[in-house]
Amino acid sequence: MKEAWVVAAKRADFQKIGEKFSIDPVIARLIRNRDITEEAEIENYLFGGMERLGDPGQMKDLQKGCGILRQKIEKGAKIRIIGDYDIDGVCATYILYQGLTSLGATADTCLPDRVTDGYGLNENLILQAKREGVDTILTCDNGIAAYREVQLAKELGMTVIITDHHEVPFADTEEGRKEQLPPADAVIDPWQKACPYPFKKLCGAGVAYYLLTWLFSEMGKGEVPSELLEFAAMATVGDVMDLQGENRILVKEGLKRIQNSQNAGLRALIAANHLEDRQILSSHIGFTLGPCINASGRLDTAKRALELFMEKDEKTARHLAEDLVAMNASRKALTEKGLQEAVRLVEAKGLMKQRVLVLYLPDCHESLAGIIAGRLRERYYRPALVLTKSAQMAKGSGRSIEGYHMFRELSACGELFEKFGGHAMAAGFSIQEEKIGELTRRLNENCTLTDRELTPRVHIDVPMPIAYVTKELVEQLH
Repeated sequence: MKEAWVVAAKRADFQKIGEKFSIDPVIARLIRNRDITEEAEIENYLFGGMERLGDPGQMKDLQKGCGILRQKIEKGAKIRIIGDYDIDGVCATYILYQGLTSLGATADTCLPDRVTDGYGLNENLILQAKREGVDTILTCDNGIAAYREVQLAKELGMTVIITDHHEVPFADTEEGRKEQLPPADAVIDPWQKACPYPFKKLCGAGVAYYLLTWLFSEMGKGEVPSELLEFAAMATVGDVMDLQGENRILVKEGLKRIQNSQNAGLRALIAANHLEDRQILSSHIGFTLGPCINASGRLDTAKRALELFMEKDEKTARHLAEDLVAMNASRKALTEKGLQEAVRLVEAKGLMKQRVLVLYLPDCHESLAGIIAGRLRERYYRPALVLTKSAQMAKGSGRSIEGYHMFRELSACGELFEKFGGHAMAAGFSIQEEKIGELTRRLNENCTLTDRELTPRVHIDVPMPIAYVTKELVEQLH
């Protein structure tokens, strides 16, 4: 595949910036290439700590949601935390459970099964909660698209608080585009138009962590347990959030704590991957620890990863961690098999003519669709959607490229789906098998990507002589 190599040519006085902040001009140029230009932004990027995080109380409905939770805790009402089956959902669930129970809440957790439940809230989970005497449903990493499900919960007399970080569903009307917010008692999601919180790119666990930060303060309990920051950091990396702004601070500070974590399960997972004597970096989370957490939700149940983090006994934690590592090895083998079949279909059917790849792999495990879509995107550099056969219909995951907002493109075909959600670079959906052909046609007809946009771009930060690479520069880069 042809590549376009592009040297970043963003201008600034790199020498002056280097002198101001005691960094090499090369480092100054790297920072400028990430669109960080103001002195306060540069200082925050280099030296920002927890004191530079924003005020969570600015987030729409966050104070309202905390007020409701405080009342429920004081009344002893049963709170159910409903998360998601990936690393962000697992970490967010753990953060909320540990935080709320330490405040005296009567709380339990529910992680949907990827195959039987699908993503996020569904009618069965709502009805089950009602049967089991749940008073309040608190979501994390999901819920923003669950209008009907939230409506059902409200009709059954339950309180519902949504915490999410996905984009808000919308409908195009004669008056213009309108958000379709679920009718919850509080909806906490930075992407709402009415949310004034300036930093929008938190993951679900980040939103959950901010919620607890405010709640602990409001209840006079001081700071949130430092251990919970580790899980916000892991989720931020594992859910592939931009490592800028507040995310950069959460990850930087969280990584410092992960190295000497007090969580028996996390220590066991680090040891099971032979990282106990290594400095834990974001790459270890992204490529080693994170996939083990995700593997439980893909091939079995995400409850196993959550159970690991809640485990206090060192021996039991070790066995649980080893199981996750073995499960991840199986996931890798199944992924490779599915990818080979996908590539065979693309080549045999000449699907490279499509600007948006849509592949139906009925025999592939549905939990692997997103990974395979990501590999196809990398291989062919175009948006890719992979669908698999489920019990009642097909389920799919999509991964996108720069210049193609996947959630908006799927929204333009919204009537074809039973359910869908996502953001610019990724999406998940359910669809009847007979509609896959129509989806393929519509996505490709609507696609405006040019040949230039379908050419992968390799961004070069700094062309420089090899002699310029000194020990000091390497240490600064680190």
